[in-house]
Amino acid sequence: MGRSSSTVKETQALFQSLRSAYAATPNNLKIIDLYVGFAVLTAVIQVVYMAVVGSFPFNSFLSGVLSCIGTAVLAVCLRIQVNKDNKNKLQDVAPERAFADFILCNLVLHLVIMNFLG
Repeated sequence: MGRSSSTVKETQALFQSLRSAYAATPNNLKIIDLYVGFAVLTAVIQVVYMAVVGSFPFNSFLSGVLSCIGTAVLAVCLRIQVNKDNKNKLQDVAPERAFADFILCNLVLHLVIMNFLG
């Protein structure tokens, strides 16, 4: 019994430290995190919908899920490039350049997916 209560206390301490560390995160990174969460949530909703209703137009389902997951991956890459703590590890990429690359890659991704739909 004592072991489970110490595990609960350790878990609460972990979540408290994560919450306090995330409070110091800049707002632009929090916005990107929300965007990633939205993209992943949209993919999960599509998978649940497919499981409940069926996947008659399978190409549409596949392109929708791949679009959401691809967008989330590109947004995570944008977050890594924009984060000021990663400047030592990455080449010096301006935030404007990182955002332009994100937009361009997203455009190419969605053009490929639209081609896959047709």
